[in-house]
Amino acid sequence: MNGKSILITGGTGSFGKQFTIYLLKKYRNIKKLVIYSRDELKQFEMSNILSEKKYRCLRYFLGDVRDFSRLKRALKNIDIVIHAAALKQVPMAEYNPIEFIKTNVIGAQNIIEACLDSNVKKVVALSTDKATAPINLYGATKLCSDKLFVAADNYSGIDYKFSVVKYGNVLGSRGSVIPYFKKIEKTGTFPITSKEMTRFSISLDEAVKNVGWACKNSLGGEIIVPKIPSYRLIDLAKAINQNNKWKVVGLRKGEKIHEEMITSGDSISTYETRKFYFILADNRNTTIKKFKKKFPDLRKVSKNFTYNSGDNNKFLTVSQLRGMIKNEILK
Repeated sequence: MNGKSILITGGTGSFGKQFTIYLLKKYRNIKKLVIYSRDELKQFEMSNILSEKKYRCLRYFLGDVRDFSRLKRALKNIDIVIHAAALKQVPMAEYNPIEFIKTNVIGAQNIIEACLDSNVKKVVALSTDKATAPINLYGATKLCSDKLFVAADNYSGIDYKFSVVKYGNVLGSRGSVIPYFKKIEKTGTFPITSKEMTRFSISLDEAVKNVGWACKNSLGGEIIVPKIPSYRLIDLAKAINQNNKWKVVGLRKGEKIHEEMITSGDSISTYETRKFYFILADNRNTTIKKFKKKFPDLRKVSKNFTYNSGDNNKFLTVSQLRGMIKNEILK
C-alpha cells in the first residue's frame, strides 16, 4: 500500500472512516488517499479530525457512485479502490427499491467501468451476509453487485483484479441494533424480533483488518468470507442490560431468523484456509492451482457445506459481547 494511490468510496461512513485511520497508521508512505462520498457535512467533520494539512496524502472528494463522470475524475491515477459505498437499511429498501438499485447495482457497475477506463489495478468491494440467498431488496442488490464485481474480473484481463469481501453485522456500526438498544435502554424493555434470531458478528476493527488483508492478498474473481462467530439476539440484549425485559415484536419485512454467508449451492466452488473461505468464480484447474500456490493450506469444503449463523461452530457469550460492545462505544 506504500507508494500507492488509494480511493475509498463511502469514505466518510463507519467503515470508511476507520479504514482511513487504519491506512494512515499502518502505511506511512501512501502516495494519495482519496475519501470519496456524497455527504458534505460528514466530509467536513472528518476533515476536521483527519486534516489534509496533517496528512499530506489525504484528499476529500465530494461525489456519488451514481455519477459516472465524477467517478472518472476522482479515479485519475488511482491504483487501488475500496468500494464501501452503499445504501443498506433493509426496511427502507423495501419501500424505496429503485434508489437502492441506483446506488448498489448501477453504482457498482459505474465503479467497474470507471476503474477499467482509468487503469485501476485492484478493486476490493464490500458485501454482506444478506447477499446470500436474499429475501429482501437490499440483499438482492448486494448479490447483484457481487456478481458484477466477480464477472468484471473475467473480462478485465490479467492486469486488473476485482474481488469481494463478505462479512456479517459490524457491531456498533451506524444503523445497527446496538446504538438503537443503547438509545432505548432506559425504557426497561428491548424489542426482540425473534427468540431464535442469530447473527454473524464482527467488530469494526476486524472488518477493517480483513479488508486490508484482501487489498494485499486477493487474486481476483473471488468472494472472501472471513471465519467469524455468531451471537444470539437475546444474548446481545442481555449484554447491554441484563436487567431489562425483552418483548417479541416479530420479524420486520425482509428479515431472516438466521443469516447465511455460504449456501450448499456455493459449496461446489468454495475452498477454505484456517481464517477464510473463498468462493471462486470458477473451478478450472488453473484457477485452483493459482490459489493453492498463494495459500498452501487451501482445501475444498465438504459437499453441501453451508455457513449459517444459526449452526455456526462458535457463538459469542454474553460476557464476550459485553466486552466487544464496550470497546466499540469507547472509540
